[in-house]
Amino acid sequence: MAERVVITGAAGRDFHDFNTVFRDDDAVEVVAFTRAPDQNLGETEQGHDRYPPELAGPRYPDGIPIRPEAKLEDIVREEGVDTVVFSYSDVSHEHVMHTASRALSEGAGFRLIGPNEMQLDVDVPVVAVDAVRTGCGKSQLSRAFADELQSRGYDVGVVREPMPYGDLAANRVQRFESTADLESVTVEEREEYEQHVERDHTVYAGVDYEAVLARASDENDVLVWDGGNNELPFVRPDAHVVLADPLRAADTDTYHPGEANLRAADAVVVNKENSASDDQVSETVRRIRDANSDAPVYHADSVVSVDAPERIRGASVLVVEDGPTLTHGDATYGAGTVAAAEYGAAERLDPRGAAVGSIADVLESYDHLDRVLPAMGYSDAQCADLEATIDAVGPDAVVSGTPIALERVVDVDAPVVDASYRVEFHDTTPGELLDAITDL
Repeated sequence: MAERVVITGAAGRDFHDFNTVFRDDDAVEVVAFTRAPDQNLGETEQGHDRYPPELAGPRYPDGIPIRPEAKLEDIVREEGVDTVVFSYSDVSHEHVMHTASRALSEGAGFRLIGPNEMQLDVDVPVVAVDAVRTGCGKSQLSRAFADELQSRGYDVGVVREPMPYGDLAANRVQRFESTADLESVTVEEREEYEQHVERDHTVYAGVDYEAVLARASDENDVLVWDGGNNELPFVRPDAHVVLADPLRAADTDTYHPGEANLRAADAVVVNKENSASDDQVSETVRRIRDANSDAPVYHADSVVSVDAPERIRGASVLVVEDGPTLTHGDATYGAGTVAAAEYGAAERLDPRGAAVGSIADVLESYDHLDRVLPAMGYSDAQCADLEATIDAVGPDAVVSGTPIALERVVDVDAPVVDASYRVEFHDTTPGELLDAITDL
């Protein structure tokens, strides 16, 4: 009898674990995926109820059902499940073990898939940039590394952790080379891809990473893994840099798989020190050293700048921030809030009373947010709700801390001031850091 397996996930690492570990294993039958309960509101509009047979392979001619994780116990009982596999990221250790307890209470086993099982090898060097939590600033550093490698004459491909919204089979391999390629993607995808594309970094993503990496490595001299949601790299890295956030010092070693990233790191960067206290930085470094005593620790600021500071000074502003940083990442603010303070806004307006539709649902669900609006846009309808909410608030200006040009996805009455951010090291440069851990 084949081992009967359920994979709990969030439409990303779960599909990769299936493709690399279980798809061709005759000793295992995957009877279902489950969908994580705490995915961003609005993602379900882009959600799926079945992993398609085109991706599941000939052993699964009808595909594989995707069911709510809330039904996990029912699935284990109904399907006679032997093992529950945990395959998603940026969750507390406590969360992982609660899921394990739910599986064990129904008699099933529980396991995690390790890097040796799921990491793929390629024929070009790989620099992986990861973090202990979502929102530590890893994309700032991955952009800096890609810029540096390009300046050295390399063709650089950026490989992103998957965000497989839309048609899964059609998105088996995704390649983004120009802003025109981003017209059909969600706001979350634009937040991760747009600034790379504008720097002439081609971005690769998708659902089947064996195919994704084959194309990326065929077209480039070196790959930069820009690991979203603090996910373990899907490709075996030659150098692995991990970021920590002193504003969330207690999360440094208490999240999965962030702690695993930290322990495996060749170098660690403590970012955002310009917004943190000395005690927060010291606590972060202490936790890093307890987990990884060998990797060098570097110190950096996340420096915010804006394109029109005169529109902020003395104004009543609405701050729109990077969505996943505030929701998945539990952060209370981002670059837009910092910019509003640094450039002298008279006040930050609270969007809660004016929010409409799905945006109102998001603000109700994430009650830790204080006078900020997450840039949610998983569908045309949700983008319309975001646009209507901004207009209903009626600010003098919108300060956008999301990495995208917000005006490309919403048409609002108030002027939009884009706040961008970059990593600035205290004790090294991106090039010197690369030289310390690679031969590139």
